[in-house]
Amino acid sequence: MCLGVPGIVVEIKRDEKEAIVDFGGIRKEVDAFLVEDLKPGDYVIVHAGAIIAKISEQEYKEIKEAFDELARALQEIEA
Repeated sequence: MCLGVPGIVVEIKRDEKEAIVDFGGIRKEVDAFLVEDLKPGDYVIVHAGAIIAKISEQEYKEIKEAFDELARALQEIEA
């Protein structure tokens, strides 16, 4: 199973081949060579350390809410 994680581009680096992406307060440097025309503020999906797609703000919010729901459900199981 593959998992793409939503994030927000904070900074573009090194000739647009790398980017800093914010994942809900955690920032990571990821590969940005697969998607063209990235800029700070873009919503993206990251898989295996690379941005694989740009998404809309609405898609970002829907995916993030689904992840938050999953996290809450897992916490309830552990409790």
